[in-house]
Amino acid sequence: MTSADEIQIHRGFNGVYFDRSETCFIDGRAGKLQYRGYSIDDLAEHSTFEETGYLLLHGGLPTADQLAAFDAELKSARELPSEILDVIRVVKDAHPMDVLRTAVSALSAIDPETADKSHDATLRKGMRLTSQVPTIVMAHHAIREGRDPIEPRGDLSHAANFLYMLDGEVPSDDSARLMDKDFILHAEHGSNASSFTARVVTGTQADLHSSITAAIAALSGPSHGGAAENVMKMAQEIGEPERAAAYVRELRSRSEPIMGFGHRVYRAEDPRARHLREGVQRLSAEKGEPKWYAILEAVQEAMRPYGRLGVNVNVDFFAGVIYYLHGIPQDLFVPIFAVGRVPGWTVQVLEQMENNILLRPLLQYVGPLDQPYVPIEER
Repeated sequence: MTSADEIQIHRGFNGVYFDRSETCFIDGRAGKLQYRGYSIDDLAEHSTFEETGYLLLHGGLPTADQLAAFDAELKSARELPSEILDVIRVVKDAHPMDVLRTAVSALSAIDPETADKSHDATLRKGMRLTSQVPTIVMAHHAIREGRDPIEPRGDLSHAANFLYMLDGEVPSDDSARLMDKDFILHAEHGSNASSFTARVVTGTQADLHSSITAAIAALSGPSHGGAAENVMKMAQEIGEPERAAAYVRELRSRSEPIMGFGHRVYRAEDPRARHLREGVQRLSAEKGEPKWYAILEAVQEAMRPYGRLGVNVNVDFFAGVIYYLHGIPQDLFVPIFAVGRVPGWTVQVLEQMENNILLRPLLQYVGPLDQPYVPIEER
């Protein structure tokens, strides 16, 4: 038996490797991120969400024919069964993340392959969920506003269709490309809290819908998925670029965090952040609201001295403003994170299934031992 003195506690599993993966490489000190060996810089600038999704799920970049077939399969799965729309109507007053979790769980009762846990069936279910999750998010948004959901279009890209379902307007090429880039940057990120949750559930031999439902539940917590929403709230509190430096000084004097800075794994700047910075600047100008970009730049300048301490800008710093400028309500910011992450969750599940094992860490007991039981009438 291991003595208490010999036990090392790694709270939050910090620094603990529990398995091997071929999907996502992260070097937090160098600020480096790769999917399947491909730099996030190349993917963000040259790929599409559809191509990146294929890369994650199939292990390599597709040929033109393979990408066309993959894209067609995604587009064919965009519409929701009427039963799911009924479920959304019943829970329409709940938070969008709760609605998304409930709708994905309900899909397990309808999907024809729910009980099939083979690799190929799980892959197909993951592709369907990749297409269904954005439709769920936007259908709920319409229903809670008393409108009929806008039906998805089969002639638009994944990102453009998502924005189209918001208000029925086809987005500009620049807007669609920026949202596409956002989805690419959020598609996968190793063993984060929601992906680890999906693996834990898969370790029990549960089906994909159960694992994704649990991942969405984990993502709903503000310590995991809430940063983009909080950055936008911060920008609104600051109000003008000239107030940013004083705002940062005030919060730092109270040892309070600045939203959008710092990350559990990155000591250098989050490599995903730089790919949204220029897009925010262009979108701010396109929408006639350049002050939001100016506020973010001013905050970043005020935070520059903290970079040497490893507190650098992360991907959420710019993401929230992108969503806001598209007219997306702030309580949909976290569901958008989920829209991009479904391929990543699916591939984490597929990897866990390859050599599955129940994930069962230990807790060190520090309570009393060998206490005598006293009958209730004697207490």
